[in-house]
This record gives sequence, structure tokens and C-alpha cells, in this order.
Amino acid sequence: MGESKRQLKVAKQLQKDLSEIFRLKLSDNFKNTLITITRVHMSPDLSVARIYISLLTTIDPKMIIKEIIDQKSQIRRILGNRIGKQVRIIPELIFLEDHGAKHASEIDDILSDLDIPPQSE
Repeated sequence: MGESKRQLKVAKQLQKDLSEIFRLKLSDNFKNTLITITRVHMSPDLSVARIYISLLTTIDPKMIIKEIIDQKSQIRRILGNRIGKQVRIIPELIFLEDHGAKHASEIDDILSDLDIPPQSE
């Protein structure tokens, strides 16, 4: 079963707000790292948000994820100040690394290393 309209609406709002929080409020904490919120999935009761993030230009993505998790209460508080009037409860935040961009980059590297001559008609 797919997500409800309410879940999708809240997920989209969280994605927008969290992107702004990372860009405007926490940019000093994660220098030299481009953090992108790629998608958000809400639980049916809207109490839990799974936030998928893509990390680019970082040497140690696991360390950045750990730092984000360590700052989860601060991030949730800032988020609560932004969306507190729109939702009954501020959801629990679960941050997960989205490997999609990394995999796409690896595939591009592999394909560029192959010496495939152009096909003639």
C-alpha cells in the first residue's frame, strides 16, 4: 500500500524544511560537505520520518552521518519551530544515507573507462 496524501504532503514539507535547515543553520557544522535531502518517508501516523540524505564532497560519509545523528535533537528542535503549527507532533527523525548518487557516479566512472568505439549504422 502506498503512502497517503497526508504522508506525502508532510514528507515534502519536511524535505524542503530540512534542506533549508542544513543549508542555512547547520552549514558551518558540515563544511566541505554538500548535504542533499533526497527523499523523506513518513510513517502512517506521521510520528517517524525516515530522511534519506546524499553526501557529496566528503572524505568520510560515515563520520558525517554520525555527526548528523549526534545533532538530531538540535535539528528536530529547529524543525519543530518551523512546522509546529502544521503538525500535531514533531516526528522522530531517522537519518539514512542515500547511496543512489554515489552508485550513479561509480557507474559513470566505469562507463567512461571503457573504450567502446561508436557504433556505425
